[in-house]
Amino acid sequence: MTPEISFHPGTVVDKPLFSILIPSWNNLSYLKTCIESIRKNSTHKHQIIIHVNEGSDGTLEWVKSQSLDYSLSKTNAGVCYGFNAPSALATADYILLSDDDFYFAPGWDKILWDEVQKSNQSYFCISGTMIEHKRSRNSCAIAPHDFGKTTEQFDEKRFLLEFDKIPFPDWHGSNWYPLVLPRAVWTLIGGLSTEFSPGMGSDPDMMMKLWQAGVRYYKGVSASRVYHFGSKTTARIVHNNGNKQFLQKWGISISTLNKYYLKMGESFKGMSDDPNSTAGFQFRLLRDRVKKIIGMS
Repeated sequence: MTPEISFHPGTVVDKPLFSILIPSWNNLSYLKTCIESIRKNSTHKHQIIIHVNEGSDGTLEWVKSQSLDYSLSKTNAGVCYGFNAPSALATADYILLSDDDFYFAPGWDKILWDEVQKSNQSYFCISGTMIEHKRSRNSCAIAPHDFGKTTEQFDEKRFLLEFDKIPFPDWHGSNWYPLVLPRAVWTLIGGLSTEFSPGMGSDPDMMMKLWQAGVRYYKGVSASRVYHFGSKTTARIVHNNGNKQFLQKWGISISTLNKYYLKMGESFKGMSDDPNSTAGFQFRLLRDRVKKIIGMS
């Protein structure tokens, strides 16, 4: 059962560019670092809205002391409600989704805003690019580049000297945070689908909802960078089977969406087209149909 959520407006920000939504679950040292980096390294004014999950580590008191807008659930509501709830307080025309364990590099927002204007699209989904201290299966992250595994170990001085010197191309797919899209489009698709709570599979589901709504501009911007600590709050929760839920809902797998629709991780070449009806794509659709029929463990 989802806990009751309350809503608490803070100090009004006059004409913010982005409404930045940040869910946080007892992760105060990372949240402080994240918000301080936004305040220090942004070019434009933004509205920062926190969803406080529980907040028993001092997060709630700190957010109040900062006069930030926030929503609150007394227990962990998961990331779907954790993004949807604070969006109810958004006043900017553009929503930006952020994890709480990011450090935003200087100029991150000007670069994203320039991309929004350059895209000349009313429907779009544009991401910044994460720098991570270890390599993973995420081909859209710049890794491994270790500036510290925790906020206590973070070498901010070296990061500021080196973050923009690492070569990396713009990439297809968006999907990864920080992610900006028009608030009207966020409202149109209904935000994140809460049936995916606590959140596994909710991001690809959002991409598929955007695709169904007509979005074809999914760009990851290399020059707009954040450092991602990877604080692993998801290790504290019981995971939903997001892969199975996605397959049952859409009739295709997340991997098919990423490869044939979003072209995830490929060098960016412009608008995404509908998948070509190649033998490989048809085989993948057949495989996904079989998986849906027999069920996927």
